[in-house]
Amino acid sequence: MQQLGIGIAFTGSGSCTPSFSLSNQMLSQVVETSDEWISSRTGIRERRLADADTSLCAIATEASKQAIAMAQIAPTDIDLIILATSSADDLFGTASQIQTQLGATKAVAFDLTAACSGFVFGLVTAAQFIRTGVYQNVLLIGADILSRWVNWSDRGTCVLFGDGAGAVIMQANPCDRFLGFEIRSDGTQNACLNLAYRPQPKELITGVTISQGAYQTITMNGQEVYRFAVKKVPEVIEKALYRSNMTPAEIDWLLLHQANQRILNAVAQRLNIPDEKVISNLANYGNTSAASIPLALDEAVRQNQIKIGDKIAVAGFGAGLTWGAAIFQWGR
Repeated sequence: MQQLGIGIAFTGSGSCTPSFSLSNQMLSQVVETSDEWISSRTGIRERRLADADTSLCAIATEASKQAIAMAQIAPTDIDLIILATSSADDLFGTASQIQTQLGATKAVAFDLTAACSGFVFGLVTAAQFIRTGVYQNVLLIGADILSRWVNWSDRGTCVLFGDGAGAVIMQANPCDRFLGFEIRSDGTQNACLNLAYRPQPKELITGVTISQGAYQTITMNGQEVYRFAVKKVPEVIEKALYRSNMTPAEIDWLLLHQANQRILNAVAQRLNIPDEKVISNLANYGNTSAASIPLALDEAVRQNQIKIGDKIAVAGFGAGLTWGAAIFQWGR
């Protein structure tokens, strides 16, 4: 059993997306595509894009403020900030910038990178700090601005991604609401989804060559990622449910990484979970990477769709390749 040590509660959520919305019709002016082509294959109709003046720190900070307010704590109560992201403003990390913007003077802060699985990996990481009694109040953020790294002439990838941030507050609690998890990685499939460094040799002095390059744009083998997701995600959810002593029928909500509506549908069908239990906001935001789960979670909470005590199965999957699932109850 994973429910050892101190219990964990999920007490606040928040989200933030850039104001500019790029519709499929507008995107057809950038690359050869159409609304019908994109929506029929992905379920996406529009996505939010950050402008040149919008930082990851800014949208992550706003999502965090909302989560802190819902949890009814002060920024100075936060012990730990984990930022799950693959698109930090600073390659050395952005979490500490968020800490300063929030005034969370007691908190230690660090970035965690696991691409689209980042939020789920962050949940598991945060839980360990609470379980051992080291920290009481954790702010977990999932945020990405992948529009920075998209090849806007590649219609296979540019139609998918959007920008956004979501956050949750996790707190030590007498009643344990974090029920179980399972996380996995398989580096043999790393080439399926990449945002890779492209080295440029530079001769520093005679006989000494170093690399000073830059990152290239996102590349993806969509068919392989699809096959991977529909096979591995149901398996990892079932494992997390087993660890939680639950069955799929006991789930109130299935909340998957918002990558492709076909994947969401296929996973739900494999688990025999009815459509009305599947949370999806993919049509409005596209794939926001590490932000997608907390962004959808916050919307569902604020729309009173998710209620106190509801059991939620979340699962992330993506580059690495990485995937994982967690089962938790909303509230204390």
